[in-house]
Amino acid sequence: MERTAAQAGWHVSRYNLSAKVPDSPYIAIANLYKGTCAKYTPIELYLLSALDEISENHPVIERFAGRGVIANFDERAALESMGRAACAAPHTISLTICPTMGCNFDCPYCFEDHFAGKMTKEVQDDVVALAERMLEKGHLNDLGVTWFGGEPLLAPDVIESLSERLIALVEERGGEYNAAIVTNGYLLTAENVAMLERAKCQSAQVTIDGIGDAHNATRHLAGGGPTFDRIIENLSQPLPFKVNIRHNVHEGNRDQMDELKAFIDKLAEESGNDLRYYPAPVSGSDVADNRGKQVGLLCGGTDAEVGIRQDSHRFARGRGHYCGAHSIWSVGIDEKGNLQKCWEAVDKPSISFGTAHDWDPLDPLGTASHPDNLTMYLNTCSPVPDEECRECVWLPTCVGGCPHKRLFEDRSCVPYKDDAEAYVLALHDRIGEQKAAEEEDSADGE
Repeated sequence: MERTAAQAGWHVSRYNLSAKVPDSPYIAIANLYKGTCAKYTPIELYLLSALDEISENHPVIERFAGRGVIANFDERAALESMGRAACAAPHTISLTICPTMGCNFDCPYCFEDHFAGKMTKEVQDDVVALAERMLEKGHLNDLGVTWFGGEPLLAPDVIESLSERLIALVEERGGEYNAAIVTNGYLLTAENVAMLERAKCQSAQVTIDGIGDAHNATRHLAGGGPTFDRIIENLSQPLPFKVNIRHNVHEGNRDQMDELKAFIDKLAEESGNDLRYYPAPVSGSDVADNRGKQVGLLCGGTDAEVGIRQDSHRFARGRGHYCGAHSIWSVGIDEKGNLQKCWEAVDKPSISFGTAHDWDPLDPLGTASHPDNLTMYLNTCSPVPDEECRECVWLPTCVGGCPHKRLFEDRSCVPYKDDAEAYVLALHDRIGEQKAAEEEDSADGE
Protein backbone atom coordinates (compact mmCIF):
# COMPACT_ATOMS: atom_id res chain seq x y z
CA MET A 1 0.00 0.00 0.00
CA GLU A 2 1.10 3.56 -0.73
CA ARG A 3 2.34 5.44 2.33
CA THR A 4 0.94 8.76 3.48
CA ALA A 5 3.25 11.74 3.69
CA ALA A 6 3.28 11.45 7.49
CA GLN A 7 4.17 7.76 7.31
CA ALA A 8 7.05 8.72 5.01
CA GLY A 9 8.37 11.00 7.75
CA TRP A 10 7.03 14.38 6.65
CA HIS A 11 5.80 16.82 9.30
CA VAL A 12 4.88 20.49 9.40
CA SER A 13 7.97 22.59 10.14
CA ARG A 14 8.34 23.81 13.70
CA TYR A 15 9.62 27.12 12.26
CA ASN A 16 6.60 28.33 10.29
CA LEU A 17 5.03 31.73 10.97
CA SER A 18 1.81 32.77 9.25
CA ALA A 19 -0.39 35.80 8.65
CA LYS A 20 -3.53 36.49 6.64
CA VAL A 21 -2.81 38.61 3.57
CA PRO A 22 -5.16 41.63 3.79
CA ASP A 23 -8.02 41.82 1.28
CA SER A 24 -7.33 38.34 -0.07
CA PRO A 25 -8.12 34.69 0.67
CA TYR A 26 -4.44 33.86 1.02
CA ILE A 27 -2.29 33.10 4.04
CA ALA A 28 1.37 34.07 3.94
CA ILE A 29 3.75 31.57 5.56
CA ALA A 30 7.37 32.38 6.33
CA ASN A 31 9.67 29.48 7.11
CA LEU A 32 12.54 30.69 9.26
CA TYR A 33 14.69 27.58 8.78
CA LYS A 34 14.65 27.68 4.98
CA GLY A 35 14.38 31.45 4.65
CA THR A 36 11.29 31.47 2.42
CA CYS A 37 8.01 33.38 2.39
CA ALA A 38 5.07 32.64 0.10
CA LYS A 39 1.30 32.87 0.05
CA TYR A 40 -0.95 29.81 0.11
CA THR A 41 -4.53 29.12 -0.97
CA PRO A 42 -7.14 27.55 1.32
CA ILE A 43 -6.73 24.25 -0.56
CA GLU A 44 -2.97 24.30 -0.01
CA LEU A 45 -3.50 25.01 3.68
CA TYR A 46 -5.83 22.03 3.92
CA LEU A 47 -3.22 19.80 2.27
CA LEU A 48 -0.60 21.13 4.68
CA SER A 49 -2.80 20.06 7.59
CA ALA A 50 -3.52 16.64 6.08
CA LEU A 51 -0.06 15.05 5.83
CA ASP A 52 -1.40 11.97 7.59
CA GLU A 53 -3.95 11.53 4.81
CA ILE A 54 -2.37 12.53 1.49
CA SER A 55 0.11 10.39 -0.44
CA GLU A 56 3.82 10.88 -0.05
CA ASN A 57 3.85 11.21 -3.86
CA HIS A 58 1.31 14.03 -3.97
CA PRO A 59 2.81 16.85 -6.13
CA VAL A 60 2.29 19.39 -3.34
CA ILE A 61 4.84 17.57 -1.15
CA GLU A 62 7.77 18.61 -3.33
CA ARG A 63 6.57 22.22 -3.38
CA PHE A 64 6.06 22.33 0.40
CA ALA A 65 9.44 20.70 1.04
CA GLY A 66 11.24 23.07 -1.30
CA ARG A 67 9.89 26.00 0.67
CA GLY A 68 10.66 24.34 4.00
CA VAL A 69 7.09 24.46 5.34
CA ILE A 70 7.34 20.69 5.81
CA ALA A 71 10.43 18.69 6.75
CA ASN A 72 11.44 15.05 7.12
CA PHE A 73 14.24 15.70 9.63
CA ASP A 74 14.74 17.37 13.00
CA GLU A 75 15.36 21.01 12.10
CA ARG A 76 16.44 22.01 15.60
CA ALA A 77 19.04 19.22 15.67
CA ALA A 78 20.27 20.48 12.28
CA LEU A 79 20.64 24.02 13.66
CA GLU A 80 22.59 22.68 16.61
CA SER A 81 24.91 20.75 14.30
CA MET A 82 25.47 23.88 12.24
CA GLY A 83 26.29 25.75 15.44
CA ARG A 84 28.90 23.22 16.52
CA ALA A 85 30.45 23.23 13.05
CA ALA A 86 30.57 27.04 12.91
CA CYS A 87 32.83 27.17 15.96
CA ALA A 88 35.71 25.36 14.34
CA ALA A 89 35.07 24.90 10.61
CA PRO A 90 37.17 27.46 8.68
CA HIS A 91 34.84 28.84 6.00
CA THR A 92 36.68 32.13 5.74
CA ILE A 93 39.13 34.22 7.75
CA SER A 94 37.58 37.41 9.09
CA LEU A 95 39.50 40.14 10.90
CA THR A 96 38.02 43.28 12.45
CA ILE A 97 40.97 45.64 12.80
CA CYS A 98 40.99 48.84 14.86
CA PRO A 99 43.84 51.16 13.72
CA THR A 100 42.94 53.43 16.65
CA MET A 101 40.44 53.52 19.46
CA GLY A 102 40.37 57.32 19.35
CA CYS A 103 37.33 59.10 17.93
CA ASN A 104 36.57 62.64 16.72
CA PHE A 105 32.88 62.27 17.70
CA ASP A 106 31.21 62.19 21.12
CA CYS A 107 27.93 60.34 20.58
CA PRO A 108 25.89 59.96 23.81
CA TYR A 109 24.80 56.38 23.10
CA CYS A 110 28.20 55.02 22.04
CA PHE A 111 29.10 51.78 23.82
CA GLU A 112 32.86 52.45 23.70
CA ASP A 113 35.41 54.24 25.81
CA HIS A 114 37.74 56.13 23.47
CA PHE A 115 41.41 56.74 24.04
CA ALA A 116 44.21 58.23 21.98
CA GLY A 117 46.92 56.29 20.17
CA LYS A 118 47.19 54.28 17.00
CA MET A 119 48.57 50.92 15.93
CA THR A 120 52.37 50.77 15.87
CA LYS A 121 54.52 49.16 13.17
CA GLU A 122 55.31 46.27 15.56
CA VAL A 123 51.62 45.52 16.15
CA GLN A 124 50.98 45.76 12.40
CA ASP A 125 53.67 43.10 11.93
CA ASP A 126 51.84 40.91 14.44
CA VAL A 127 48.52 41.41 12.61
CA VAL A 128 50.02 40.34 9.28
CA ALA A 129 51.67 37.33 10.92
CA LEU A 130 48.37 36.35 12.54
CA ALA A 131 46.54 36.63 9.21
CA GLU A 132 49.16 34.43 7.54
CA ARG A 133 48.97 31.91 10.40
CA MET A 134 45.17 31.74 10.18
CA LEU A 135 45.18 31.32 6.40
CA GLU A 136 47.82 28.60 6.46
CA LYS A 137 46.38 26.62 9.35
CA GLY A 138 42.82 26.98 8.10
CA HIS A 139 43.96 25.86 4.62
CA LEU A 140 42.22 28.91 3.19
CA ASN A 141 43.16 31.59 0.69
CA ASP A 142 40.46 34.25 1.16
CA LEU A 143 40.51 37.03 3.73
CA GLY A 144 37.87 39.52 4.81
CA VAL A 145 38.79 42.66 6.77
CA THR A 146 36.57 45.21 8.48
CA TRP A 147 38.17 48.50 9.54
CA PHE A 148 36.67 49.58 12.85
CA GLY A 149 37.49 51.72 15.86
CA GLY A 150 37.19 54.32 17.36
CA GLU A 151 37.17 56.17 14.08
CA PRO A 152 39.46 54.24 11.73
CA LEU A 153 39.99 57.17 9.34
CA LEU A 154 41.89 59.00 12.10
CA ALA A 155 44.71 56.58 11.14
CA PRO A 156 44.54 56.31 7.32
CA ASP A 157 48.26 55.54 7.14
CA VAL A 158 47.72 52.37 9.20
CA ILE A 159 44.82 51.29 6.96
CA GLU A 160 46.89 51.86 3.81
CA SER A 161 50.03 50.17 5.03
CA LEU A 162 48.26 47.13 6.50
CA SER A 163 46.03 46.81 3.44
CA GLU A 164 49.02 46.67 1.09
CA ARG A 165 50.56 43.85 3.09
CA LEU A 166 47.36 41.88 3.62
CA ILE A 167 46.37 42.17 -0.05
CA ALA A 168 49.83 40.96 -1.10
CA LEU A 169 49.54 38.03 1.33
CA VAL A 170 46.23 36.94 -0.19
CA GLU A 171 47.35 37.48 -3.79
CA GLU A 172 50.38 35.24 -3.19
CA ARG A 173 47.94 32.49 -2.26
CA GLY A 174 45.69 33.13 -5.25
CA GLY A 175 42.81 34.06 -2.96
CA GLU A 176 40.22 36.82 -2.76
CA TYR A 177 40.55 39.83 -0.50
CA ASN A 178 37.64 42.05 0.47
CA ALA A 179 37.36 44.89 2.93
CA ALA A 180 34.73 47.11 4.53
CA ILE A 181 34.89 50.08 6.87
CA VAL A 182 32.69 51.35 9.70
CA THR A 183 33.20 55.13 9.80
CA ASN A 184 31.29 58.16 11.00
CA GLY A 185 31.81 59.67 7.52
CA TYR A 186 33.29 62.98 8.67
CA LEU A 187 36.74 62.10 7.31
CA LEU A 188 35.48 60.37 4.17
CA THR A 189 37.36 62.90 2.05
CA ALA A 190 38.35 62.47 -1.60
CA GLU A 191 41.88 61.59 -0.48
CA ASN A 192 40.66 58.93 1.95
CA VAL A 193 38.15 57.57 -0.57
CA ALA A 194 41.00 57.10 -3.07
CA MET A 195 43.01 55.34 -0.36
CA LEU A 196 40.11 53.04 0.49
CA GLU A 197 39.69 52.18 -3.18
CA ARG A 198 43.36 51.18 -3.33
CA ALA A 199 42.73 49.17 -0.15
CA LYS A 200 39.99 47.22 -1.98
CA CYS A 201 37.27 48.51 0.31
CA GLN A 202 33.96 47.36 -1.12
CA SER A 203 31.53 48.86 1.36
CA ALA A 204 31.23 51.38 4.16
CA GLN A 205 28.81 51.94 7.01
CA VAL A 206 28.02 55.52 7.93
CA THR A 207 25.53 56.51 10.63
CA ILE A 208 23.14 59.42 10.10
CA ASP A 209 20.67 60.10 12.90
CA GLY A 210 18.26 62.38 11.05
CA ILE A 211 18.29 65.48 8.90
CA GLY A 212 20.26 68.52 10.01
CA ASP A 213 19.83 69.35 13.69
CA ALA A 214 18.29 65.95 14.48
CA HIS A 215 21.59 64.34 13.42
CA ASN A 216 23.80 66.97 15.03
CA ALA A 217 22.07 66.50 18.39
CA THR A 218 23.65 63.07 18.79
CA ARG A 219 26.38 62.84 16.12
CA HIS A 220 28.52 65.85 17.05
CA LEU A 221 32.26 66.46 17.26
CA ALA A 222 34.09 65.56 20.45
CA GLY A 223 34.79 69.24 21.16
CA GLY A 224 31.30 70.26 20.08
CA GLY A 225 30.14 71.21 16.62
CA PRO A 226 27.84 69.94 13.85
CA THR A 227 28.76 67.15 11.45
CA PHE A 228 25.71 66.64 9.19
CA ASP A 229 26.59 68.98 6.31
CA ARG A 230 30.13 67.70 5.99
CA ILE A 231 29.05 64.04 6.00
CA ILE A 232 26.43 64.72 3.30
CA GLU A 233 29.05 66.58 1.25
CA ASN A 234 31.34 63.55 1.54
CA LEU A 235 28.54 61.19 0.51
CA SER A 236 27.77 63.40 -2.51
CA GLN A 237 31.18 62.93 -4.11
CA PRO A 238 31.75 59.93 -6.42
CA LEU A 239 32.17 56.83 -4.25
CA PRO A 240 33.61 53.58 -5.67
CA PHE A 241 31.89 51.43 -3.01
CA LYS A 242 28.40 51.05 -1.60
CA VAL A 243 27.52 52.81 1.64
CA ASN A 244 25.04 51.43 4.14
CA ILE A 245 23.45 54.37 5.95
CA ARG A 246 22.61 53.31 9.48
CA HIS A 247 19.96 55.33 11.30
CA ASN A 248 20.35 54.87 15.06
CA VAL A 249 16.71 55.27 16.03
CA HIS A 250 15.76 56.59 19.47
CA GLU A 251 12.75 58.37 20.92
CA GLY A 252 14.02 61.75 19.71
CA ASN A 253 14.33 60.85 16.03
CA ARG A 254 12.05 57.87 15.38
CA ASP A 255 9.56 60.09 13.52
CA GLN A 256 12.23 60.82 10.89
CA MET A 257 12.64 57.29 9.54
CA ASP A 258 10.56 57.82 6.40
CA GLU A 259 11.89 61.35 5.85
CA LEU A 260 15.50 60.27 6.23
CA LYS A 261 15.04 57.28 3.94
CA ALA A 262 13.56 59.56 1.26
CA PHE A 263 16.46 61.99 1.76
CA ILE A 264 19.04 59.19 1.34
CA ASP A 265 17.23 57.78 -1.71
CA LYS A 266 17.27 61.24 -3.32
CA LEU A 267 20.94 61.73 -2.44
CA ALA A 268 21.75 58.37 -4.02
CA GLU A 269 19.86 59.31 -7.19
CA GLU A 270 21.48 62.74 -7.49
CA SER A 271 25.02 61.55 -6.71
CA GLY A 272 24.87 58.24 -8.56
CA ASN A 273 26.25 56.54 -5.46
CA ASP A 274 25.00 53.26 -4.02
CA LEU A 275 23.54 54.48 -0.71
CA ARG A 276 21.27 52.12 1.26
CA TYR A 277 19.26 53.22 4.28
CA TYR A 278 18.47 50.96 7.24
CA PRO A 279 17.20 51.73 10.75
CA ALA A 280 18.51 50.19 13.98
CA PRO A 281 17.17 50.80 17.51
CA VAL A 282 19.51 52.38 20.02
CA SER A 283 20.28 50.17 23.01
CA GLY A 284 21.73 51.06 26.37
CA SER A 285 25.22 50.36 27.66
CA ASP A 286 27.23 51.00 30.81
CA VAL A 287 29.55 53.38 28.99
CA ALA A 288 26.69 55.49 27.65
CA ASP A 289 24.97 55.53 31.02
CA ASN A 290 28.16 56.75 32.70
CA ARG A 291 28.27 59.73 30.35
CA GLY A 292 25.00 60.85 31.91
CA LYS A 293 23.66 61.90 28.51
CA GLN A 294 21.74 58.83 27.44
CA VAL A 295 19.16 59.45 24.72
CA GLY A 296 15.61 58.21 25.09
CA LEU A 297 15.66 54.51 24.29
CA LEU A 298 13.05 52.59 22.38
CA CYS A 299 11.50 50.19 24.89
CA GLY A 300 14.88 49.56 26.48
CA GLY A 301 16.58 49.26 23.12
CA THR A 302 13.94 47.30 21.23
CA ASP A 303 11.13 48.40 18.99
CA ALA A 304 8.96 46.14 16.85
CA GLU A 305 8.48 48.61 13.99
CA VAL A 306 12.18 49.46 13.72
CA GLY A 307 13.20 45.82 14.07
CA ILE A 308 10.79 44.67 11.37
CA ARG A 309 11.96 47.37 8.95
CA GLN A 310 15.54 46.37 9.60
CA ASP A 311 15.31 42.59 9.61
CA SER A 312 12.71 42.03 6.88
CA HIS A 313 15.28 43.35 4.41
CA ARG A 314 17.96 40.89 5.48
CA PHE A 315 15.80 37.79 5.82
CA ALA A 316 17.85 34.65 5.18
CA ARG A 317 17.82 30.94 5.87
CA GLY A 318 18.41 29.72 9.41
CA ARG A 319 21.89 29.28 10.76
CA GLY A 320 23.49 27.74 13.79
CA HIS A 321 25.53 30.76 14.86
CA TYR A 322 24.75 34.41 15.51
CA CYS A 323 27.93 36.16 14.36
CA GLY A 324 31.71 35.89 14.19
CA ALA A 325 31.83 35.68 17.99
CA HIS A 326 30.88 32.02 17.51
CA SER A 327 33.79 31.20 15.18
CA ILE A 328 37.44 30.53 15.97
CA TRP A 329 38.29 32.02 12.58
CA SER A 330 36.82 35.45 13.22
CA VAL A 331 38.58 37.86 15.60
CA GLY A 332 38.72 41.52 16.50
CA ILE A 333 42.07 43.26 17.01
CA ASP A 334 42.53 46.53 18.87
CA GLU A 335 45.35 49.01 18.24
CA LYS A 336 47.59 47.27 20.80
CA GLY A 337 47.12 43.81 19.25
CA ASN A 338 44.68 42.47 21.85
CA LEU A 339 42.21 39.93 20.45
CA GLN A 340 38.46 40.02 21.11
CA LYS A 341 35.44 38.02 20.02
CA CYS A 342 33.04 40.95 19.65
CA TRP A 343 33.01 44.46 18.17
CA GLU A 344 31.40 45.71 21.36
CA ALA A 345 34.40 44.53 23.36
CA VAL A 346 37.31 45.98 21.36
CA ASP A 347 37.67 48.83 23.85
CA LYS A 348 37.77 46.41 26.80
CA PRO A 349 41.20 44.74 27.10
CA SER A 350 40.01 43.17 30.39
CA ILE A 351 38.03 40.60 28.37
CA SER A 352 40.61 40.04 25.64
CA PHE A 353 41.45 36.36 25.11
CA GLY A 354 44.93 36.71 23.63
CA THR A 355 47.24 38.71 21.39
CA ALA A 356 47.94 38.84 17.68
CA HIS A 357 51.57 38.06 18.49
CA ASP A 358 50.94 34.75 20.28
CA TRP A 359 47.55 33.31 19.38
CA ASP A 360 47.25 30.22 17.16
CA PRO A 361 43.82 29.09 15.85
CA LEU A 362 44.92 25.43 15.82
CA ASP A 363 45.65 25.61 19.54
CA PRO A 364 43.13 28.28 20.46
CA LEU A 365 43.01 27.62 24.19
CA GLY A 366 46.64 26.66 24.72
CA THR A 367 47.86 29.90 23.10
CA ALA A 368 45.19 32.14 24.64
CA SER A 369 46.37 34.27 27.53
CA HIS A 370 42.82 34.20 28.96
CA PRO A 371 41.04 31.07 27.63
CA ASP A 372 37.84 31.77 29.58
CA ASN A 373 37.34 34.97 27.58
CA LEU A 374 37.28 32.87 24.43
CA THR A 375 35.24 29.89 25.59
CA MET A 376 32.50 32.02 27.15
CA TYR A 377 31.62 33.41 23.72
CA LEU A 378 31.94 30.11 21.85
CA ASN A 379 29.71 28.37 24.39
CA THR A 380 26.78 30.70 23.70
CA CYS A 381 26.35 29.23 20.20
CA SER A 382 23.86 26.51 19.31
CA PRO A 383 22.95 24.37 21.20
CA VAL A 384 21.89 27.55 22.96
CA PRO A 385 22.37 27.29 26.75
CA ASP A 386 18.79 28.32 27.39
CA GLU A 387 15.86 25.91 27.16
CA GLU A 388 13.35 28.67 26.41
CA CYS A 389 15.44 29.74 23.41
CA ARG A 390 15.78 26.16 22.17
CA GLU A 391 11.99 25.79 22.15
CA CYS A 392 11.34 29.17 20.51
CA VAL A 393 10.02 29.43 16.94
CA TRP A 394 12.43 32.32 16.31
CA LEU A 395 15.55 30.22 16.97
CA PRO A 396 16.71 29.99 13.31
CA THR A 397 16.61 33.79 13.07
CA CYS A 398 18.09 34.93 16.38
CA VAL A 399 20.13 31.83 17.36
CA GLY A 400 19.86 32.84 20.99
CA GLY A 401 20.62 36.51 20.36
CA CYS A 402 23.78 38.59 20.64
CA PRO A 403 26.47 36.61 22.53
CA HIS A 404 27.93 39.75 24.11
CA LYS A 405 24.56 40.92 25.43
CA ARG A 406 23.78 37.41 26.72
CA LEU A 407 27.06 37.37 28.64
CA PHE A 408 27.16 40.91 30.00
CA GLU A 409 23.59 42.23 29.92
CA ASP A 410 20.63 39.97 29.22
CA ARG A 411 19.23 37.70 26.56
CA SER A 412 18.25 39.78 23.51
CA CYS A 413 15.13 38.50 21.76
CA VAL A 414 14.01 39.86 18.41
CA PRO A 415 12.03 43.05 19.14
CA TYR A 416 9.03 41.83 17.14
CA LYS A 417 8.83 38.48 18.93
CA ASP A 418 5.20 39.07 19.89
CA ASP A 419 4.26 40.63 16.55
CA ALA A 420 4.91 37.73 14.20
CA GLU A 421 2.05 38.61 11.84
CA ALA A 422 3.47 42.08 11.12
CA TYR A 423 6.87 40.54 10.43
CA VAL A 424 5.45 37.95 8.03
CA LEU A 425 3.44 40.59 6.15
CA ALA A 426 6.55 42.78 5.84
CA LEU A 427 8.41 39.79 4.39
CA HIS A 428 5.50 39.05 2.05
CA ASP A 429 5.37 42.65 0.83
CA ARG A 430 9.13 42.80 0.23
CA ILE A 431 9.45 39.42 -1.45
CA GLY A 432 6.33 40.10 -3.52
CA GLU A 433 7.81 43.40 -4.72
CA GLN A 434 11.09 41.66 -5.51
CA LYS A 435 9.34 38.97 -7.58
CA ALA A 436 7.31 41.59 -9.42
CA ALA A 437 10.50 43.50 -10.26
CA GLU A 438 12.18 40.32 -11.48
CA GLU A 439 9.17 39.52 -13.69
CA GLU A 440 9.22 43.08 -15.05
CA ASP A 441 12.94 42.82 -15.85
CA SER A 442 12.30 39.50 -17.58
CA ALA A 443 9.51 41.03 -19.68
CA ASP A 444 11.75 43.97 -20.65
CA GLY A 445 14.42 41.52 -21.74
CA GLU A 446 11.96 39.84 -24.08
